[in-house]
Amino acid sequence: MTEKETIVTDKTTNSLDDYIDAVATTLALPVEEAWRPAVRANLEVSLRLARLVDEFPLPDEAEPASVYTAG
Repeated sequence: MTEKETIVTDKTTNSLDDYIDAVATTLALPVEEAWRPAVRANLEVSLRLARLVDEFPLPDEAEPASVYTAG
């Protein structure tokens, strides 16, 4: 594991569990206990990928595309 990769701690796990509970309650979406580890793992991967995008340096002159066209 590299320095940039996040090591999941008990605190992170608890935060993700709290998030899962909050979202499940808000959406009235039942999450079975058997699925909780898979949901948590998916969130961990999503957060790691989002962090990569968020940390990517963009030059000040970068502008958003006006129209997205799949290439």
